[in-house]
Amino acid sequence: MRAGWLATATLAFAMRALAQAEPVLEMDYSNPGLTPAHWVLTLSPDGSGHFRSERGDAPVDPSQGMQAANVDRDIQVSKGFAQRAFAAVHQHQFFASGCESHLKVAFQGWKKISYKGVDGQGSCSFNYSKEKDIQNLSDSLVAVAAAIVEGARLESLLQHDRLGLDRETEFLIEAAGDGRVQQVCTIKGILQRLAEDPEVMERVRKRAKLLLARGEG
Repeated sequence: MRAGWLATATLAFAMRALAQAEPVLEMDYSNPGLTPAHWVLTLSPDGSGHFRSERGDAPVDPSQGMQAANVDRDIQVSKGFAQRAFAAVHQHQFFASGCESHLKVAFQGWKKISYKGVDGQGSCSFNYSKEKDIQNLSDSLVAVAAAIVEGARLESLLQHDRLGLDRETEFLIEAAGDGRVQQVCTIKGILQRLAEDPEVMERVRKRAKLLLARGEG
C-alpha cells in the first residue's frame, strides 16, 4: 500500500518537473494607440499556448465596427509554426546581442520576446529589430495575435450583429491572403460555427469554409 503511494507521488513529481522544464516562448506587445493596446502570447514547442489581451484607452473608431472584448484563452498554432519560432530564438542565442535597431522608423509597438528553457533563457525589447529573423518572428506573432482578436470579433458579431459578419469575413480572407493574419487555425472554433450556421449569409459560410480548408503548417 505504502509502496504504491510512493510510486504515485514520485510519478506526479516527475510529471510536474517535466512540465516546468518545457521551453516557453513569450511575446509581450504594447501600443496605446491600438485596440487592443496590450497583449501577451505564449507558446510551447508543440504549438499549444495562451493569449491574453487588454483593450486599453484608445478612442472607439465607429468605422472599425464592433470591437472585440478582452481575450483570455488557450490557443493552438501549428507545430510547424511553433518550431520555426523556437528555431529563430535558438539561432540568435536567446537574444545575447540584443534586438533593437535604433533606426528612425515609425513606431510599431513595443515588443518583448522572451525565452525560458532548461538550455537557457533570455529576452529583448524593441520597436524594430536589427535582426531580420527576429523582426520576421515579431511580425508573425503580431499576425497570429491579429487572427485571435479577429476571431473574438467574429464571436461578438455572431451574437450581436450577424450582418456585420459579411464585411468582417471578407476582411479576414484578404488579411489571411497577404499575411496580416496568420495561423487562422487558432480560431477554428468560431469558423466552424459560422460554416455550419444556416442563419448567417451563405457567402459568410463559404468564406469560413475556405479559411478552414486552407490549413497552415
